[in-house]
Amino acid sequence: MAGEHSGSGGSFSRLCCRRVGLDRGSKGQISTFSSSVSTVSQKQEAAENRSSPTHPAFPNIKNVRDLPPISLDVRQKQRISTDASSSEIKAAVPPESTLPIQPKTMKDFQEDVEKAKSSGDWKAVHDFYLTTFDSFPELNAAFKKDATTSFNTIEDSGINAKFVNAVYDALLNTPQDIQKTVLKGIINSLLREWKGPRTKDDLRAYFILLQNPQFNNTSTYVIYAHLLRQIAALVEADHHFLVHWVKKLSQKRFKQLVERLLQFISLRLFPAKPEEFPPLTKCSWWIPSASKVLALLNTANNLVHPPLIPYTDFYNSTLDHIDLMEEYHTWQSFGNSHRFSFCQYPFVISIAAKKIIIQRDSEQQMISIARQSLVDKVSRRQRPDMNMLFLNMKVRRTHLVSDSLDELTRKRADLKKKLKVTFVGEAGLDMGGLTKEWFLLLIRQIFHPDYGMFTYHKDSHCHWFSSFKCDNYSEFRLVGILMGLAVYNSITLDIRFPPCCYKKLLSPPIVPSDQNTPVGICSVTTDDLSQIMPELAHGLSELLSYEGNVEEDFYSTFQVFQEEFGIIKSYNLKPGGEKIPVTNQNRKEYVQLYIDFLLNKSIYKQFAAFYYGFHSVCASNALMLLRPEEVEILVCGSPELDMHALQRSTQYDGYAKTDSTIRYFWDVVLGFPLDLQKKLLHFTTGSDRVPVGGMADLNFKISKNETSTNWLPVAHTCFNQLCLPPYKSKKDLKQKLIIGISNSEGFGLE
Repeated sequence: MAGEHSGSGGSFSRLCCRRVGLDRGSKGQISTFSSSVSTVSQKQEAAENRSSPTHPAFPNIKNVRDLPPISLDVRQKQRISTDASSSEIKAAVPPESTLPIQPKTMKDFQEDVEKAKSSGDWKAVHDFYLTTFDSFPELNAAFKKDATTSFNTIEDSGINAKFVNAVYDALLNTPQDIQKTVLKGIINSLLREWKGPRTKDDLRAYFILLQNPQFNNTSTYVIYAHLLRQIAALVEADHHFLVHWVKKLSQKRFKQLVERLLQFISLRLFPAKPEEFPPLTKCSWWIPSASKVLALLNTANNLVHPPLIPYTDFYNSTLDHIDLMEEYHTWQSFGNSHRFSFCQYPFVISIAAKKIIIQRDSEQQMISIARQSLVDKVSRRQRPDMNMLFLNMKVRRTHLVSDSLDELTRKRADLKKKLKVTFVGEAGLDMGGLTKEWFLLLIRQIFHPDYGMFTYHKDSHCHWFSSFKCDNYSEFRLVGILMGLAVYNSITLDIRFPPCCYKKLLSPPIVPSDQNTPVGICSVTTDDLSQIMPELAHGLSELLSYEGNVEEDFYSTFQVFQEEFGIIKSYNLKPGGEKIPVTNQNRKEYVQLYIDFLLNKSIYKQFAAFYYGFHSVCASNALMLLRPEEVEILVCGSPELDMHALQRSTQYDGYAKTDSTIRYFWDVVLGFPLDLQKKLLHFTTGSDRVPVGGMADLNFKISKNETSTNWLPVAHTCFNQLCLPPYKSKKDLKQKLIIGISNSEGFGLE
């Protein structure tokens, strides 16, 4: 890696011949790049004379060597490790150089700025910026809390963050010549040749420069790109420090870093003024470098609980407009080798874009399987049947679960084909409504408490796997298959599983080739348990913080008791657990084993069947692109409701959108509180969530019901259709609608 550093910095340096001569106003010879900067400066001054706002600009850089391959190994789910001990890293760090003396304090600087604003004399401020940004040692001298201390710890960068923020906040309001001075100083710093590994003072300098708000301007992107390149090329141990320092930033500053990088990637992909940047072929390393630095920020965000910003803030919606399947196929073909693909950094790809990848991947798999079936028929000189292109399900309503299980078991080779459902004894083609009805009826039956497969927890409003032992776990496999089919056939299911269910479903994201490898096992915490059994999780948390004598006051052992069919059974959390008392010293181990037992071990066979069912349909590398939260959204839809969007996309049958009944309806619905809006959506579609594509994907329809206005509204959930009588007043419509959506049984099926 040291060789990479020197190569990366060297290419930039050789490009410019020698360091830019800006040392305290030195007028020695300067490089070609510096001359270009001077030329640009003259242009900027000319522009200033025209009284137009200016931003520093920089010329195209020629002959830039490609950055060494930078990527996260998503295939192997290898995250950037962040648990290396600081002592190990510290041991490998060479002594840090002696820093220059910087007498300015934050108060001195702020007083200088205020004086400059009132007097118009910016010399003192200019000198401060000129000195501070001239080199890495000067940066450390200015912003390091104590210049004599090394601060070789992950948790403390040793930087005066308030001073850094004050200097950057003031910078954008200083005269243009000061802003140009800062940028020239940064160029000098990045051009510096170095040998061997970086010191922590170097890392601090990178950390400070990364926060520079000047990099919001496209005219600084050439410099920004080289800064990102050098940060991306650091060794993993150095990345550890940066990740942990970044996570200490305020939410505002952290979000600015992320937005700046996302904008940099977007504008490199789709430049508003292409002439501003070097040709794409000359700077192919820009986007890989920015993506790697963004990955460091994403890792930092995931280390903080709760995260500094939502994971969705890392989405780059610009990527929705590129050839996603080309990105996916590049990743499939080359993995994380020298060929860059955004799929190496799935956190930047939106859930809508991931859905497109998954659906197209599934369509290609469906077509491939259907084509093979056709070829087999023809090769045996049999007449092709168009039904072979579909997964055809024939079920009886009276034996819905058993028939569905039998059909899916017999036709397991067809699971990736398009689904079509027929109810025996009923006429009608499946145009989507019968398929949705099959899903709704099956889910309602399987998740009914009397069925015994799942337990509903009222406190958390979610279902969890029953731990009762049974001889056959095939019905749990059926539920997994249903969820997989729903993803592939764009059906939103009304299933209430806790978030850790989806974490387990991606553990691992690809079914292991060795059948003895455990599946569905993931690390779980009290946070995971609280999403299912909040009272129990609270009790365990209190046990951990109890200040008295745990052994004497609780009198517990490493044993857990569960009721199964009226019989209390005991299970040891570890060998000989019934004889091991829970004490102040071992209570953390007890709590961890208890949670692991409840969420992993006690339901292992049930969840394993469920896992294999889901992956029998969704076996795809595209799953590795997903976070657990995103799998939940694909299966169940998003909880974010936008009723105005629903109004815009609604279709009408028998009504016009200007009719008084429709106007009354939307006045009432848009004024509903969120809980009633959810009830309306559940009443009409069978789910209170929204598909990934938004309200428009619901294909919601309001039909005129030519019945008495004394009747309540009726819903056809299989078609997302609301049948509304022509109520004469808004008051009457509101009253009938609230009664209808609040008292509907089950899914409102008709």
